[in-house]
Amino acid sequence: MSGTATLADFLAPRAIPSSNPVSISVINSSSPGLTESGVAAVSVSNALNIVTMRPFSVYAGAANGFTLLVSGSGFVPSNPGPGSTLVVGGTARFTTCTSTGSISFRWSTALSTSPVTIITQDKSATGRLNEIESAIQQSFSTWTSVSGTTLTANSFTPLTRVATPNACGSAGINSICLAQPDMAFTPGVLAFTRVITADRIGIQIGNSAPSTEVGQILDADIYFNPSDSLTNFATPVALSANPKSYDFQSILTHEMGHVFGFSHSAVWSAMMFPFAPAPGTYSGARPTLEQPDAPLSDDDRTGLRVLYHDPADTQFIGSIQGHIVPANLISLSTAPPGVTGVFGAHVVAIDASNGSVIAGTIGGWSCVAPGPVQFDGNYEIDGLSVGRSYKVYPEPLDGAVSPSEVTNALVTLCLNSTTDAGWPPAQGCVVPPVATEFAVRTLR
Repeated sequence: MSGTATLADFLAPRAIPSSNPVSISVINSSSPGLTESGVAAVSVSNALNIVTMRPFSVYAGAANGFTLLVSGSGFVPSNPGPGSTLVVGGTARFTTCTSTGSISFRWSTALSTSPVTIITQDKSATGRLNEIESAIQQSFSTWTSVSGTTLTANSFTPLTRVATPNACGSAGINSICLAQPDMAFTPGVLAFTRVITADRIGIQIGNSAPSTEVGQILDADIYFNPSDSLTNFATPVALSANPKSYDFQSILTHEMGHVFGFSHSAVWSAMMFPFAPAPGTYSGARPTLEQPDAPLSDDDRTGLRVLYHDPADTQFIGSIQGHIVPANLISLSTAPPGVTGVFGAHVVAIDASNGSVIAGTIGGWSCVAPGPVQFDGNYEIDGLSVGRSYKVYPEPLDGAVSPSEVTNALVTLCLNSTTDAGWPPAQGCVVPPVATEFAVRTLR
């Protein structure tokens, strides 16, 4: 007896088995051929994570419809689609499927009144909120309009408002707060973003879904300084009449870069440059219908293509890799041991035809599983447009941008048993000091 089974029920384990794929034995239970059997290999995955389904149950008449909201992570587009089939009371019903993104954001409508920190052109209560929200939406659009990435407008659920004054916190809900005090507002800090990431799978913060990968962003909150009487922010339409105000949209667009995973950039024209544009001015150019990502530099766009790489993209797939080593090895740091290349150099790729900066990165290390990090002077610049020629040069962080401006990106390179109890010693490491005193010579 032979044949193909087209339908079977398998109760998956609660956790991924250590041996994966698993083997499932199939035994014939009918006559003839009771001795026949077979084995199927099945891969068990937890990539799809359904957290809630609403409504849990429903009675649907022949002419009536209903909305089924499925929340979770790991969903992929259906092919063909959209559309699916639900079995209702034993009868198959065709459905029309629409989906929204998995990234949700809210902003607090609580605004400072003494002092007034957000200046709008429209002074009515409703008009103020609408004008501020328009700037927020435009900041999102600036980042989601970059070509060659998977971060699009469809990545987000609709922006919501909340009246809670202190909406920002470790709640697993991404929030923008314009009037919430915080100890991080030291002199000179206009705004900041607090990001919580997972250092292992299964971490959950407040209402966030459990992390499915290391480094996953679980909560990101943007704070604007609400209590400095000498500092305020103006929306784009109000900026020209308030030349002593900082551009609200430029500051917010920068902070959203942190939400999406960026550290600071040492490229002075980049949106992620750590210093705000002077009062009365704005970063880059204003967005337009033809170029909504105009405020960004090529460095910002390249970084976004690396963080949110579109596997279908065939244009921005170029990569440049190399090592920065000293002419004399005794100039290398001796603590920690094992440093074999220059650490913390700013490596820049420029367009060979016109000299414009395309991308910059901080180099000095490489990672090979299972670790630890090797401080070998390696650098890699990805997301470059193919069919173009580039020149590359390294420079020390000894100018406007110092190592302190990128500390957060560097200290997270290493974990060890001192910083994290129980961390395996074989995968532990210590970050060396950034090299800021070196001259450059290109080997030909």
